[in-house]
Amino acid sequence: MELKTEKIKKIEKVSYRGYLYNLTTKSGNLIVNGILVKNSGGLGTPAYERLIPGMIHKSSGGVLFMDEVATLTTESQQELLTAMQEKKYPIKGQSERSSGSTTMSEPVPTDFILVAAGNVETIKRMHPALRSRIRGYGYEIYMNSEIDDTQENRNKLTLFVAQEIAKDKKIPPFTHEAVQEIINEAKRRANTSEKLTLRLRELGGLIRAAGDLAKEQGLNVVDRKQIIEAKKLARTLEQQMADRYIEDKKKYDIIITKGQRVGRVNGLAVIGDGFAFSGIVLPIESEVTPGGKKSEFVATGKLGIIAKEAVKNVSAIILKHFGEDVKHDIFIQFLQTASEGVEGDSASIAVATAIISAFKGIPIRQDTAMTGSLSIRGEVLAVGGVTPKIEAAIEAGISRVIIPQSNIQDVKLSKENQEKIKIIPASTIQDVLKEALVWKGHELVLKKLLK
Repeated sequence: MELKTEKIKKIEKVSYRGYLYNLTTKSGNLIVNGILVKNSGGLGTPAYERLIPGMIHKSSGGVLFMDEVATLTTESQQELLTAMQEKKYPIKGQSERSSGSTTMSEPVPTDFILVAAGNVETIKRMHPALRSRIRGYGYEIYMNSEIDDTQENRNKLTLFVAQEIAKDKKIPPFTHEAVQEIINEAKRRANTSEKLTLRLRELGGLIRAAGDLAKEQGLNVVDRKQIIEAKKLARTLEQQMADRYIEDKKKYDIIITKGQRVGRVNGLAVIGDGFAFSGIVLPIESEVTPGGKKSEFVATGKLGIIAKEAVKNVSAIILKHFGEDVKHDIFIQFLQTASEGVEGDSASIAVATAIISAFKGIPIRQDTAMTGSLSIRGEVLAVGGVTPKIEAAIEAGISRVIIPQSNIQDVKLSKENQEKIKIIPASTIQDVLKEALVWKGHELVLKKLLK
């Protein structure tokens, strides 16, 4: 039994009188008896116009920008290369607006200029042929991570602050002091004297975090105080790891900041990669045991290749100064580095100090931390990350820090932190030892070293 509504019965009684016709518009839609039928396609519409073109097709005749290009699969990178070489590529697949099932059109123009971005690690994951195409017929550019600290560039950073405020549309305006603090932070994060960082994404996050704090506090403007508070709250993952590292090590007396110890020194290091790193205090201990005719230097801890080579360089200096006396095995331990690991040579002066202290029984000041590379001739060389390293020493409660003389211009501390620590520049290992070791009763050893 078939049930029909009254509306359907009425429609059945109506007979159409006239002509049935249709027209196809440029977009491929139909006009049926004067009524536009959208998304109807059209018999005369080319297949690629009824499919949804991708970015490589929409970019034809212009520029295609692709960030983090190595996140593309190898197959997708190969297709991108083909589109660049052939300057045409079919539209494949199906979207919610495609007509029919999954299909592929005739080749469509893809004549574009590719601008791809990524970090250094991106190169390892790029399709070799695609990279060769860029390198061979285009340009590979290593972008600057900092700019000169000039008034012009400071003005540009000020404009950047204003742009971020305008873009957010919610945070209050910044005072002159707040903008100046952002510029100071740009100097600090550049990690090089007379430079400003170009890591604008991180600076933008700091600007927004300070603005949110001001809103929560009911303020009409953002001042320097909110910038400083935002730096504490909006800490990177690496900074949070460093905070926890220092907290745990102090809790179990791994980091000692008072008194004197023989063979124990507070080194300084950084954790993190690239530009996102934070400083940590790295305790190092040394012990001397009776050995054979030839001394052996043994370093323990999770050490990288460069760190191991740095220990070898230190051993050359020890043998130079005490060669006739050294008939012992010397052990160097980087305390509790199983998870973080140690790489680089910036702990060289700390290793040398710990060994000489243990070998001669001379105590080391525990209120002092140090960082610096060491040449085999005993010269203290520049290292990276001096500012975050000093900040880590301050966080740990250390009051004195020894750094290379050549790094003194790279230190960018806030006024508050400058008052909390004494910075001692050193040019030679003798400079380091004079400041780090307690020489009372051991003056003859100091005299020999200076000679």
